[in-house]
Amino acid sequence: MCSFPPLRLLSILGLILLAITTDAHSYSGADYYKDSCPQATTIVTDMVNNFLKANKNLAGGFLRLHFHDCFVRGCDASVLLHSPTNTAEKDARPNAGSLRGFHEIDQIKAALEAQCPGIVSCADILALAARDATVKVGGQSWSLDLGRKDGKVSISSEADDKLPSPFFTYDQLVKNFGDVGFTQEEMVILSGGHTIGRSSCGAVQSRLYNFNGVAGLTDPSIDPSLAKELKKKCPENEPGSTLSMDSTKNTFDHLYFKAVLNNKGLFQSDANLLTNQVGKELVTRYSKAGSSFSSDFAAAMTKMSNIQWATDGEVRRICSVINQ
Repeated sequence: MCSFPPLRLLSILGLILLAITTDAHSYSGADYYKDSCPQATTIVTDMVNNFLKANKNLAGGFLRLHFHDCFVRGCDASVLLHSPTNTAEKDARPNAGSLRGFHEIDQIKAALEAQCPGIVSCADILALAARDATVKVGGQSWSLDLGRKDGKVSISSEADDKLPSPFFTYDQLVKNFGDVGFTQEEMVILSGGHTIGRSSCGAVQSRLYNFNGVAGLTDPSIDPSLAKELKKKCPENEPGSTLSMDSTKNTFDHLYFKAVLNNKGLFQSDANLLTNQVGKELVTRYSKAGSSFSSDFAAAMTKMSNIQWATDGEVRRICSVINQ
């Protein structure tokens, strides 16, 4: 039987421990495609910028796609998979009919496949597009490791269970974000992504009519002038209009928090940020011009982009279907 000197044995044990404890994506980095597809990030940035020149509303769409992807099975592009039986993540209640950017992501993927076949994952495209879109509308950039793989499973019920609801209480939001590793402070910070968001009337109808099951009652926490405006756009029991989440819908800024502080947050979950002392203090801080919101949001997005990368994935040739 072989024996090793004590110091050598410790070195070997250290290497084994390092191999065990290293993250699944430790081999990755911002320059992951430096040799295999050096133009990858430039192609994504240029195409995202062109899409936003034509339609700035897509900034919120790209950000939401990445967010809704990472919260379910990690950042593995499972949100992009298509199901012929409508049972994939994109078919879940929080996603169906409201997620945007699928066609544009497909175009980016096609351009990358033309340059570097089989190299750049759809998951990395989602991460890059969310960042580049946010920067294009005024947000701060954030660091991104690259090298994600695309998952092979997408289940609508998982998205139903794991995505935060616009009707959540503060405690429910804290638990939901905590389940994927975020603090309550980071939950409030990431709620600020609503600064470039939009929604349908369905997410606010319950605040405007028969609140808490009381006939004719409007949510008393909502500013009366906002309630009046929303009722015009969202008649009771009708589909209504598309709604912006703050007054500068296509600009990344602090005004979402200012709106929330003034009881003009669109969702019940927005209003509920004020029901907790920590939440209210953070909303107040970030409602002021010159706050650290943009940099804090960037740091939280870096963390989000690293949620549970797929360890048994692939690089899809087409983002909506697994490779055959």
